[in-house]
Amino acid sequence: MSKPYDPYAYIIRVEARIVGIEPEITRTLELPSDLNFAQLHEVLQAAFGWTDSHLHQFHVGGLTIGAPEAIEDSSYGPRVFEATEVQLKDLTFPYEVDATLTITYQYDFGDDWQHKLVLCRAEQEDGVKYPRCTTGERAGPPEDVGGYPGYADFLEAWLDPEHEEHKAMRLWAGKKFNPERFDLEATNKAIGKAMRACRGDYRQRQI
Repeated sequence: MSKPYDPYAYIIRVEARIVGIEPEITRTLELPSDLNFAQLHEVLQAAFGWTDSHLHQFHVGGLTIGAPEAIEDSSYGPRVFEATEVQLKDLTFPYEVDATLTITYQYDFGDDWQHKLVLCRAEQEDGVKYPRCTTGERAGPPEDVGGYPGYADFLEAWLDPEHEEHKAMRLWAGKKFNPERFDLEATNKAIGKAMRACRGDYRQRQI
Protein backbone atom coordinates (compact mmCIF):
# COMPACT_ATOMS: atom_id res chain seq x y z
CA MET A 1 0.00 0.00 0.00
CA SER A 2 1.46 3.37 -1.02
CA LYS A 3 2.07 6.10 1.51
CA PRO A 4 -0.45 8.96 1.57
CA TYR A 5 0.73 12.06 -0.25
CA ASP A 6 2.35 14.57 2.05
CA PRO A 7 3.18 17.96 0.47
CA TYR A 8 5.65 18.65 3.32
CA ALA A 9 7.55 15.36 3.07
CA TYR A 10 10.82 17.15 2.47
CA ILE A 11 13.55 18.69 4.59
CA ILE A 12 15.20 22.07 4.43
CA ARG A 13 18.95 22.09 3.88
CA VAL A 14 20.64 25.25 5.18
CA GLU A 15 24.09 26.48 4.26
CA ALA A 16 24.85 28.83 7.17
CA ARG A 17 27.81 31.21 7.24
CA ILE A 18 28.90 33.97 9.61
CA VAL A 19 29.29 37.01 7.38
CA GLY A 20 32.54 38.97 7.33
CA ILE A 21 34.99 36.34 8.59
CA GLU A 22 37.74 34.72 6.53
CA PRO A 23 38.45 31.83 6.41
CA GLU A 24 34.74 31.15 6.55
CA ILE A 25 32.90 29.75 9.56
CA THR A 26 30.15 27.55 8.16
CA ARG A 27 27.60 24.88 9.04
CA THR A 28 25.45 22.72 6.80
CA LEU A 29 22.19 21.85 8.54
CA GLU A 30 19.31 19.56 7.60
CA LEU A 31 16.04 20.51 9.24
CA PRO A 32 12.47 19.17 9.30
CA SER A 33 10.10 21.40 7.34
CA ASP A 34 7.84 21.83 10.38
CA LEU A 35 10.64 23.39 12.45
CA ASN A 36 9.59 26.81 13.71
CA PHE A 37 11.88 29.84 13.92
CA ALA A 38 12.29 29.63 17.69
CA GLN A 39 13.62 26.09 17.19
CA LEU A 40 15.76 27.28 14.27
CA HIS A 41 17.33 29.83 16.61
CA GLU A 42 18.12 27.06 19.10
CA VAL A 43 19.67 24.90 16.37
CA LEU A 44 21.86 27.77 15.16
CA GLN A 45 22.97 28.59 18.69
CA ALA A 46 24.05 24.99 19.22
CA ALA A 47 25.62 24.63 15.79
CA PHE A 48 27.87 27.68 16.11
CA GLY A 49 28.61 27.26 19.81
CA TRP A 50 26.80 30.42 20.92
CA THR A 51 25.37 30.53 24.44
CA ASP A 52 22.05 32.36 23.82
CA SER A 53 23.26 35.27 25.95
CA HIS A 54 22.00 38.05 23.67
CA LEU A 55 19.05 39.16 21.56
CA HIS A 56 18.48 37.88 18.05
CA GLN A 57 16.18 38.25 15.07
CA PHE A 58 15.61 36.80 11.62
CA HIS A 59 15.16 38.92 8.52
CA VAL A 60 13.02 37.16 5.91
CA GLY A 61 12.38 39.43 2.97
CA GLY A 62 10.95 42.54 4.57
CA LEU A 63 9.76 40.73 7.69
CA THR A 64 11.37 40.43 11.11
CA ILE A 65 10.84 37.19 13.04
CA GLY A 66 11.85 36.60 16.65
CA ALA A 67 10.65 37.02 20.23
CA PRO A 68 8.40 40.13 20.15
CA GLU A 69 8.48 40.65 23.91
CA ALA A 70 12.26 41.02 23.79
CA ILE A 71 12.85 43.16 20.70
CA GLU A 72 9.62 44.79 19.53
CA ASP A 73 9.19 48.48 20.33
CA SER A 74 5.55 49.48 19.88
CA SER A 75 6.48 53.13 19.42
CA TYR A 76 9.26 52.59 16.91
CA GLY A 77 10.43 49.98 14.46
CA PRO A 78 8.76 47.20 12.49
CA ARG A 79 6.44 44.56 13.85
CA VAL A 80 8.20 41.41 15.02
CA PHE A 81 6.44 38.19 14.06
CA GLU A 82 6.28 35.52 16.78
CA ALA A 83 8.92 32.89 15.97
CA THR A 84 6.89 29.94 17.25
CA GLU A 85 4.11 30.77 14.79
CA VAL A 86 6.27 30.65 11.64
CA GLN A 87 7.60 27.34 10.33
CA LEU A 88 10.13 26.64 7.61
CA LYS A 89 7.38 25.14 5.45
CA ASP A 90 5.65 28.54 5.47
CA LEU A 91 8.46 30.05 3.41
CA THR A 92 7.83 30.62 -0.28
CA PHE A 93 10.63 29.41 -2.55
CA PRO A 94 11.10 30.57 -6.15
CA TYR A 95 9.60 28.23 -8.72
CA GLU A 96 12.74 27.36 -10.65
CA VAL A 97 14.48 23.99 -10.28
CA ASP A 98 16.84 23.75 -7.28
CA ALA A 99 15.50 27.06 -5.99
CA THR A 100 17.14 28.64 -2.96
CA LEU A 101 15.98 31.26 -0.50
CA THR A 102 18.37 33.50 1.44
CA ILE A 103 17.52 34.89 4.88
CA THR A 104 19.56 36.57 7.61
CA TYR A 105 19.97 35.59 11.25
CA GLN A 106 21.30 38.37 13.47
CA TYR A 107 22.66 37.50 16.89
CA ASP A 108 23.92 39.90 19.58
CA PHE A 109 22.92 43.41 18.51
CA GLY A 110 26.12 44.77 20.07
CA ASP A 111 28.64 42.49 18.40
CA ASP A 112 26.20 42.26 15.46
CA TRP A 113 26.90 38.76 14.19
CA GLN A 114 25.17 38.40 10.83
CA HIS A 115 24.59 34.87 9.59
CA LYS A 116 23.72 34.28 5.95
CA LEU A 117 21.36 31.31 5.62
CA VAL A 118 20.83 29.83 2.15
CA LEU A 119 17.89 27.42 2.24
CA CYS A 120 16.83 24.80 -0.27
CA ARG A 121 14.41 21.89 -0.22
CA ALA A 122 15.87 18.39 -0.17
CA GLU A 123 14.64 14.83 -0.11
CA GLN A 124 13.95 13.34 3.30
CA GLU A 125 15.94 10.19 4.10
CA ASP A 126 14.35 7.25 5.85
CA GLY A 127 15.78 6.47 9.25
CA VAL A 128 17.46 9.86 9.70
CA LYS A 129 16.71 11.99 12.75
CA TYR A 130 16.36 15.69 12.05
CA PRO A 131 17.56 18.33 12.74
CA ARG A 132 21.19 17.52 12.23
CA CYS A 133 24.45 19.09 11.13
CA THR A 134 26.23 17.31 8.30
CA THR A 135 29.40 19.35 7.99
CA GLY A 136 31.08 22.52 9.17
CA GLU A 137 34.20 24.61 9.08
CA ARG A 138 35.97 26.24 12.04
CA ALA A 139 34.76 27.09 15.53
CA GLY A 140 32.36 29.91 16.22
CA PRO A 141 33.83 33.05 17.84
CA PRO A 142 33.68 33.42 21.63
CA GLU A 143 30.79 35.41 23.06
CA ASP A 144 31.39 39.14 23.69
CA VAL A 145 34.61 39.19 21.69
CA GLY A 146 33.64 42.48 20.04
CA GLY A 147 32.16 41.47 16.70
CA TYR A 148 34.19 41.09 13.52
CA PRO A 149 36.98 43.58 14.36
CA GLY A 150 37.19 42.32 17.92
CA TYR A 151 37.50 38.74 16.73
CA ALA A 152 40.30 39.70 14.34
CA ASP A 153 42.19 41.36 17.20
CA PHE A 154 41.50 38.37 19.44
CA LEU A 155 42.90 35.91 16.88
CA GLU A 156 46.00 38.02 16.39
CA ALA A 157 46.72 37.81 20.10
CA TRP A 158 45.58 34.20 20.49
CA LEU A 159 47.83 32.94 17.69
CA ASP A 160 50.99 34.93 18.50
CA PRO A 161 52.91 33.73 21.61
CA GLU A 162 54.87 36.99 21.51
CA HIS A 163 51.78 39.17 21.64
CA GLU A 164 51.39 41.09 24.91
CA GLU A 165 47.80 39.84 25.32
CA HIS A 166 48.45 36.26 24.22
CA LYS A 167 48.24 34.67 27.67
CA ALA A 168 45.23 36.79 28.65
CA MET A 169 43.31 35.82 25.50
CA ARG A 170 44.17 32.13 25.91
CA LEU A 171 42.95 32.25 29.49
CA TRP A 172 39.80 34.20 28.59
CA ALA A 173 38.80 31.88 25.73
CA GLY A 174 39.52 28.71 27.69
CA LYS A 175 41.79 25.75 27.05
CA LYS A 176 39.25 23.96 24.83
CA PHE A 177 38.92 26.79 22.31
CA ASN A 178 40.59 26.29 18.95
CA PRO A 179 39.47 28.59 16.10
CA GLU A 180 40.23 25.96 13.46
CA ARG A 181 38.47 23.05 15.16
CA PHE A 182 35.01 21.78 14.27
CA ASP A 183 33.58 18.72 16.05
CA LEU A 184 30.63 17.27 14.15
CA GLU A 185 29.68 14.73 16.82
CA ALA A 186 29.73 17.32 19.61
CA THR A 187 27.73 19.73 17.45
CA ASN A 188 24.98 17.20 16.85
CA LYS A 189 24.86 16.32 20.53
CA ALA A 190 24.46 20.03 21.31
CA ILE A 191 21.67 20.35 18.74
CA GLY A 192 19.83 17.36 20.19
CA LYS A 193 20.15 18.73 23.72
CA ALA A 194 18.89 22.15 22.66
CA MET A 195 15.88 20.67 20.89
CA ARG A 196 14.91 18.62 23.92
CA ALA A 197 15.29 21.62 26.22
CA CYS A 198 13.36 24.12 24.12
CA ARG A 199 10.27 21.89 23.65
CA GLY A 200 9.17 23.78 20.56
CA ASP A 201 9.72 27.23 22.06
CA TYR A 202 12.63 29.34 23.26
CA ARG A 203 14.55 27.77 26.13
CA GLN A 204 14.51 31.12 27.93
CA ARG A 205 10.72 30.88 28.11
CA GLN A 206 10.97 27.51 29.83
CA ILE A 207 12.76 29.00 32.85
